[in-house]
Parts: sequence; structure tokens; C-alpha cells
Amino acid sequence: MTAGKEPLFPLQNYSIMADLTIREKIEAVTERIVAAARRAGRDPEEVTVIAVTKQVEPERIEEALRGGIRDIGENRVQEAQAKLPHLTAACTRHMIGTLQTNKVRRALELFDVIHSVDRLSLVDALSRRMEGRQVDLLLQVNVSGEGSKHGVPPELLEELALAASSAGNLRVRGLMTIAPYDPDPEAARPHFAKLRELSERLARLEIPRVEMDWLSMGMSNDFEVAVEEGATHVRIGSAIFGERS
Repeated sequence: MTAGKEPLFPLQNYSIMADLTIREKIEAVTERIVAAARRAGRDPEEVTVIAVTKQVEPERIEEALRGGIRDIGENRVQEAQAKLPHLTAACTRHMIGTLQTNKVRRALELFDVIHSVDRLSLVDALSRRMEGRQVDLLLQVNVSGEGSKHGVPPELLEELALAASSAGNLRVRGLMTIAPYDPDPEAARPHFAKLRELSERLARLEIPRVEMDWLSMGMSNDFEVAVEEGATHVRIGSAIFGERS
């Protein structure tokens, strides 16, 4: 897609999107990412689409993988445990939901990346269970301060990063946040900009084993704004698989 060209399908128009195949929806999402990245002077190849497969059956996940998706995200360990063994296509598996400490061992067996490291007790549980596994971690930050959102408060982020570093066997790749839902995608921009600023601040500290290369932010309703603000990973569910119950 050339810079400035209007995309074929506005993602907010779900009546149109509902008539598309999963492959066509992936192509539409990709077009939007390319346009957003170019508006921000970024290389679109820097952005990874994580197809959120919550409540999506393995057959449709396989269809998405055939359509170009290489990364999938699950919200719950129990659901992932039931579905992921049935997938035949190779993919990178992301845990993007809240992780309970009693599910850590299984999560480390199922996933390649965990996005939701948000408290000291979870850092401790991950360190005790890592056992030589190579699982990348992201620190989840509650940038908005919403009581309903998980994530470490921004003022405690450095403490969490230092704890992860001190564990000695954990590798932090960056930060994750969930912006408050708003019909206007622009409402998410300050939250995404704040996460980028926190990432830059933490990177300057040069904490061992704590890298700030990844920013996981943006979902189906606001991922273009997230890309413009520096997202390296966007988590797309309904824009690929349709609305869920």
C-alpha cells in the first residue's frame, strides 16, 4: 500500500468486516498498520500483529495462520491448554491475560512470551519455575490508573524491573499496557505516549537483563494510534475474528 492511500476497509465498519474472510481481514489490518507506520516515519516491519484467539476455536486459528498470522495471544492458561496442542502450524504464542502465580508452571510450558508481569510475587514465581526455559517477559503497566485494570503503577515500575533483573534468570523485553476503551481511538494516545516515555526512561537506567525493545499496546479499536506512538506489538482480536460473545 502506498503512503497516503485510503485503506480498502475502515476497521470500525464491522458490517463490512463481517462479510470478509479471515485472510481478507488480516490484509485489511495490515494495510492499516502500514499506513500508520508510514505516517509516523516508521518501518511497518517493526510491528508484529498478535491475533487474539480468546474464544476462537483451533480451526479458525489455523485459518488465520494460513492467512499470514505468525503470532497468537491467549488470555487464559486453561483455555490455551485446551486449544494450543491442537494447532499444527508453527507460531509464537503469547500470554496476554492476567497470570495467576499458581498457573506459572503451565504458562511457561505453553507460551513463548508473557505480557502480563505486574507484581513482585509473579516475578518470584516465574524465577522459581523458569528452569532453563527461554520465555520472554513484558512488564504490564497500569498507565491509566483505572482500578479495573491490572498492571504495576508507573511509580513502581522501576522497582519491578530491578526485581526481575535481580532474579538472574528472567529476560524482560519491554512494556505492555491496556488503554481504557473509548469509541474515539485518539483518546488512547496519551496512554500510549506515556508508556513509550516510561520505556525510554527505563532504558536509560541500563538495568541488566531488562531490555526496552518491545512495546505491546493497541487493540482492534485503537491499534493505529498505538503504531503511531511506537507500538512494536499490537493485539488484534475482533478485527480479525469478529465480535465475541
